[in-house]
Amino acid sequence: MQRLLVLFAAAALLGACQKPAPATVHEARPLMGTIVEITAETDDAARLRAGVDAAYQEMARLSDMMNHYNPNSVVSAINAAAGRAPVTVPPELMSVLQMAKKVSDVTDGAFDITIGSLRGWSFDPQHPRMPARAAIAAQLPKVDYRLLKLDAQAGTAFLERPGMRIDLGGIAKLPIMHAGMRMLEQHGIHNAMINGGGDIEVLGETGDRPWHIGIRDARQPDRLYGVVSLTHGFVASSGDYERYFMRAGRRYHHILDPNTGYPTRGLHGVTLIADRLEDINGLSAAIMVLGPQRGRQFVEHSKGLKGVIFAADGSVWQSPELAGQIERPAH
Repeated sequence: MQRLLVLFAAAALLGACQKPAPATVHEARPLMGTIVEITAETDDAARLRAGVDAAYQEMARLSDMMNHYNPNSVVSAINAAAGRAPVTVPPELMSVLQMAKKVSDVTDGAFDITIGSLRGWSFDPQHPRMPARAAIAAQLPKVDYRLLKLDAQAGTAFLERPGMRIDLGGIAKLPIMHAGMRMLEQHGIHNAMINGGGDIEVLGETGDRPWHIGIRDARQPDRLYGVVSLTHGFVASSGDYERYFMRAGRRYHHILDPNTGYPTRGLHGVTLIADRLEDINGLSAAIMVLGPQRGRQFVEHSKGLKGVIFAADGSVWQSPELAGQIERPAH
């Protein structure tokens, strides 16, 4: 199951019968290692089609640039040049790298894109793989976001130690989706939702109603914790229930703690909501590292950020601002 959230959206307009029904589209394409869905509507079918195609093209362009699995990407070039030379990066990538450094600073390193320096993990349940303890210990000194040097004036990025690698999987998706949303707006589309494997951006309404976004219950991932209605903004989730394997009764999942080199412990999942990209990006993974108490304190003291935190002990905490905003299902 790829999605961290379940989307519920109206499919038809409610309102005056004289108002013509808008053109609508719901499309899904593989991108960024997941399925990216666009649901949009406007009053011009040709403009809608052109906008959706342009949005996917822009997201694919940025994904190719920032994907460390692509040997021809700029990120791969930065990794290959680690310890040797700075690499010139496009403005879009520089923006994401700067955002990553800022998130690392405000979370005291709980978020760290140099986590890519840890190699040997595989969370495919059919072919799980865990590095030897000695290998993790040897790689940990290369996990340090402070050793990524950015020169905004020269437009370069440099990893100071040989063998270091950056992995933008925890922070590039929302900016790429946001670029797709901007492309939709440039085509005159102002009612849209982009869902990238459970990370979501919404704009406007659907059928004259807000978008209804389901929040998965991380304790029981096949069930909903609740539904929130939004007309703009972002929803981001991280959890231990998507990519994982079991060994000796312990769950090993794909969110690694930069301090230990092992999967985080203490939380089953986090869902965050914010109006602005800069208030949310990268933080769901960081809170998985911070754990229940520090994660809750971080959300409480972060302006513009709301969320739900599912602890490993079965308890759930949600921001006071969400009281009355989350519709809980009847069980």
